[in-house]
Amino acid sequence: MSTLKGLVSALLLIVTTLFWGIPLFVLILLKLIAPGRQAKLRVLSGLNGVALNWIGANLWWMRRWLKPQLDIRSPDDLSPQRWWLVLSNHRSWTDIFVLQFALHRRIPMPRFFLKQQLIWIPIVGQAWWALEFPFMRRYSRAKLARNPGLAERDRRATQRMCERARQMPLAIYNFVEGTRFTVAKRDAQDSPYRHLLRPKAGGIAQVASLLGDDLSGILDATLSYAKPNPTFWGFLCGREGLIHCHIRRLEVPNWMPGGDYHQDPDYKERFHSWINALWQDKDHTLDISS
Repeated sequence: MSTLKGLVSALLLIVTTLFWGIPLFVLILLKLIAPGRQAKLRVLSGLNGVALNWIGANLWWMRRWLKPQLDIRSPDDLSPQRWWLVLSNHRSWTDIFVLQFALHRRIPMPRFFLKQQLIWIPIVGQAWWALEFPFMRRYSRAKLARNPGLAERDRRATQRMCERARQMPLAIYNFVEGTRFTVAKRDAQDSPYRHLLRPKAGGIAQVASLLGDDLSGILDATLSYAKPNPTFWGFLCGREGLIHCHIRRLEVPNWMPGGDYHQDPDYKERFHSWINALWQDKDHTLDISS
């Protein structure tokens, strides 16, 4: 029965994607031919509206069909008219929908840091590109050692997003570990945390430095699942069990805006101390909920 539920859920996901994909592609074409940044911004506002309705439609059928067991705790003083940086641990593709259950229309349209390969997903990848999500390339340490300039590509993509973010309220989401948690990955990294991988600080340091004065706060999300190895398919089948999503609001420290993570060793060390302390608190929270 759960497999049938999963198949119906997948069909509903495809139907909503195709339905909202039509106005999305119309607006994408308009954005391509729109003259000047101001005209493109008006089209982008329309794209944001369509994308929010698309997210809302998925959340609507998920609530009624999947009836997920969610324990969500989040701040009351949020606003879709402000700028936010959302940080989270990462367990499954389900994380994205759980965060939207907690934050949809309470903060602006989300922007995620995405792997470059995801741009090729039909409809979804093109929508992310038109919505100006930052696409990141991943290079091995050996490749970066041979060509250090490759890292600059991701920095430029983040900088472009931050420059455009000042033109309208934005919520930037970052799964700081860079990949989904597994025990094997934790052990391979020799991570000092029980429930987390080592956090990657470079991207969020750049966002905090460039947008820090505009941010209304940092939203620290901690996700945990009743099942030790959650999967998106398990979620679509309605068998994921209880999911906890606890979000707390943090003020942006005064020292963050304007720093240079890549050129200032003192700033880099201070940022690492901050994110590692945050991750220690998160690991302790996960210890209690597990």
